[in-house]
Amino acid sequence: MFGHRRGCDHSRMHQGHERQHRGGGLFERGGRREGGRGGRMFEQGSLRLVILKLLQEKPRHGYEVIKAIEELVGGDYSPSPGVIYPTLTLLEELGYTAIEAETGGKKLYRITAEGSAFLAENSEALALALQRLETAQRASGSSAPELRRAIQNFRMALHTRLEKGELSQDQIHAIVDAIDLAAVKIERI
Repeated sequence: MFGHRRGCDHSRMHQGHERQHRGGGLFERGGRREGGRGGRMFEQGSLRLVILKLLQEKPRHGYEVIKAIEELVGGDYSPSPGVIYPTLTLLEELGYTAIEAETGGKKLYRITAEGSAFLAENSEALALALQRLETAQRASGSSAPELRRAIQNFRMALHTRLEKGELSQDQIHAIVDAIDLAAVKIERI
C-alpha cells in the first residue's frame, strides 16, 4: 500500500507542502476522500455561511474569523487570509455584512439584516457545513491532545528539515521510508 516513491524530489515534496497552505486547507491535502483525510473543507458557498454565522454571534475582525474557524475544527486547520479576506469583501459587496468600525486598517465586520435573512434561508446548508467542521474536529484527534501534539511535532520536524535546504536522494528516500513505516505501524494498531 505504501510504496516507495524513488522518483520523488525535494521540489515535488515542497510543492505538496505549499499546496496545503494555499487557502484550501486541511482537507485538500492529498485527495478528496471523506472522513478527515481528503476532500474539501468547505463546499461551494459554505464558507460564506460559516462566516455569517460567526458574525451573527458577534462582530469580528478578519483575524478573529480565522481563529474562530480554527477553533471549530479543533486547532488543526486554519483558513488562509487569502481566502477569508476576499470572502469578507464579497459578503460586504452582497450586502450581507457591513463594516461596523475601522481602526488602524482593521475592519470590524457585522452581519446585516440581509445577511441574517440569507443565513436563515440557507439553514440546512449551514447545518451541513457545521457538521462537516465537527467531523473534521473529531478526525483531527482533538479528543486526544497527545495525538494532536505528536502530529504537530511530526509536521514541524518535516517542515524544519525541508526549510534547511535541498535534500539528497538518499535523504528523501530515508524520510519517505520513515513516513511509510510509521503509516504501516499505525494501520496495524
